[in-house]
Amino acid sequence: MAMVVKNNMSAVNTLNILNKNQSALAKSLQKVSSGMKINTAGDDASGYAISERMRVQIRSLDQDNQNTQNGNSMMRTAEGAVSSTVEILKTLKEKAINAANDTNTDDDRRTIQKEINQMVDQIDDNALATYNGKYLVDGSRNSIGQATCTTLSNSALSTGSAWGSALTDLKSRTDESLNIQSTDNITVSYVRQGKTYTTTFSVGGSTTLGSIFAKTAFNGTESLAGTDAVRAASTRDGALIGYDKAKNSVYTADNKSALSLEANNAGTTYQISSFTLSITDNTGAIRKTANTALDAFNERIRAENESKDNALVLQTGVKANQAIKVSMTDMRSLALGLKGTDGSVLSVQTQDKANAAINTIETALQKALDEQANIGAVQTRLNYTSSNLTTASENVQNSESTIRDADMAKEMTNYTKNNVLLQAAQSMLAQANQNSSAVLSLLQ
Repeated sequence: MAMVVKNNMSAVNTLNILNKNQSALAKSLQKVSSGMKINTAGDDASGYAISERMRVQIRSLDQDNQNTQNGNSMMRTAEGAVSSTVEILKTLKEKAINAANDTNTDDDRRTIQKEINQMVDQIDDNALATYNGKYLVDGSRNSIGQATCTTLSNSALSTGSAWGSALTDLKSRTDESLNIQSTDNITVSYVRQGKTYTTTFSVGGSTTLGSIFAKTAFNGTESLAGTDAVRAASTRDGALIGYDKAKNSVYTADNKSALSLEANNAGTTYQISSFTLSITDNTGAIRKTANTALDAFNERIRAENESKDNALVLQTGVKANQAIKVSMTDMRSLALGLKGTDGSVLSVQTQDKANAAINTIETALQKALDEQANIGAVQTRLNYTSSNLTTASENVQNSESTIRDADMAKEMTNYTKNNVLLQAAQSMLAQANQNSSAVLSLLQ
């Protein structure tokens, strides 16, 4: 090899190797310090893009999980309000049963009525429960639907029973006679707008279930049947009970004929809170077998007002419209049938009214329990959703880690290697730079 001074190729070659080693050491140092094998798009373009999308998904899933937890907190607030109402209704039924007992004087019943008035007011307070300023169970969170009519259905009478059947011919569901006699008396009671209407008359030989409406007082002077303009309810025979807020047909559980009583106007304002029939013989004794079958008009379709889609939307997915919709019904005393629009509160001031109140409160209690079950079901679903989101986030994070995280043992090995090579290159560059000085010996 010729001795030259202008181009020291050994030094140039060593310098290039030194620069490469220095660059490799810098990358190793970056990976070791960050813990990631992909720090920039230049390290691995496709891997960087894939891992970034995964990071977006992880953050989205984590926010979804936070949404479900916030939603659960909101549902617990609603559940607390409804649970309080359920407890109040339990007490109300206890008070109504107490008032129905004739060991109480009129003064005693007036005292009980004062307690009931206060508890009904508290139910309205419960319905104003809020979460982050949003009212939950005041009826403002209903799902979309048309206004519905209260429908009370009796499936305890025989399938052959009709509203045109004579009272004396009525049979139980097992086709056993109710033994109602023409000399018996029947008391018909119903509650509407917080007011109780009660009428007692003789059964007679030709009185039918349908004809009792013509003898039942409504608003003091009108009848329950009356004309279409004033009547409170209409009747229906057969398996069809009525229509829900989505206009779907509602049938009896066994799809067999039953007697149904439907409010003639839709919405909570016109609901019939309860309908009670009671038979006593000519000595005043209660015919318990007959009453068990007759006093079984249970609410199958709840009166609800027409509503736009005001249901709460809980975003639980990483894409648009991946959400859970939650609707909650009206838990105010008016919607529960305990109070009228004029402020009239369910009365227990007579024995007959107290008996009617028992069924009214039972119906209200069923509404509250249904709503409590609805809220509980949503909470359970949110818990499952949260668990699923946590697992999904963990799995995506694991995949992202595989792509992007550095194997620290491997990277430390590379770092050590590159560090040694860099130091070796530096030493050799110094030696290569000394080669040119050998030319000076020729000039001596």
